[in-house]
Amino acid sequence: MKYTKLLILVLTCVACHVQAQLKIAVIGKTKNDSFYQQSFHGCQAFAKQHDDLSCIYDGADDYQDVRTQVLIVKELVDKGIDGLMISTTDSAYLVEGALQAAKQKGIPVVTFDSDLLPQHRAYRLAYVGTNNFDFGKALAEVAKKYKKDAIQSICIQSGHRTTPNLNERIRGIRYALSGGKSDKLTSTSGWQEHIRCPLYTMGRRDDALSQLLNVIKQPKPPIFVAVAGFAQFSPRYIEMLMPFKAKIADQTVTIISADTENIQLQALSQGLSTQNIGQKPYAMGQLSAQLLYEYITQKQLPEKQNYFLDYHYCKADNVQSCTQNH
Repeated sequence: MKYTKLLILVLTCVACHVQAQLKIAVIGKTKNDSFYQQSFHGCQAFAKQHDDLSCIYDGADDYQDVRTQVLIVKELVDKGIDGLMISTTDSAYLVEGALQAAKQKGIPVVTFDSDLLPQHRAYRLAYVGTNNFDFGKALAEVAKKYKKDAIQSICIQSGHRTTPNLNERIRGIRYALSGGKSDKLTSTSGWQEHIRCPLYTMGRRDDALSQLLNVIKQPKPPIFVAVAGFAQFSPRYIEMLMPFKAKIADQTVTIISADTENIQLQALSQGLSTQNIGQKPYAMGQLSAQLLYEYITQKQLPEKQNYFLDYHYCKADNVQSCTQNH
């Protein structure tokens, strides 16, 4: 009888512990994306240091679906979470559809990778990630190294038209290549955007790969700059780019891409990308979780509105040492 009572007491304590578990949700723009999975792993790494914390992961299945992202967040808010880490696809839609409800329920939000627009930032505590305008300028500085013509053609590839971080990167590219303006590039600056560009992929990898192939098949292809992984996240990328390896080597074809996920590094090591600039998604997850946990448990507000992380450059000759993925 004594042991039975002891067992019941132990089970009751375990149940109380489970019920008291704090939950932080990690929501990327797409779920099956190793970038956001790394951020989730970063959250998990922080949670391992705290017995009362766990991380859950979700997102739109395989492309940047604005409505699905909002529905997922709304469902989590309704069910009950203690904190939210999110990479914004559409700022206005996200705020109206889910973050207003989160604020009413007292659920703190930290954006990572892609921030809310300035007019919506009352709905988050802080942003953790790359300074996306500067990141765009960095992509442009790489493109300058491969400029061959007095008026150089360039094609920018993006994801969703409303995504804040990608639009900031485009603005940064244009600013750097125009000498201080953020309008679409014209020949006055020595750079001109291809007539069909920028291209928008919605994060669909097959579409992104088709767009890239259509551009580089041209007799005189423009410099191709992807502001996120897109085509290089496709499992078919290496196979489909192999016929262009010699042209990439002699710089007839130039492909510059954001991000340095493992699948991209494989392509880079085989000479199927010119240069990549990578970010720190794992660190984004760790720091975002820390900021949320400190607010949830201590009501400690972040010291800053923006926590900018640095980035790194990868080429075929340093692909083994330029970054570490988790």
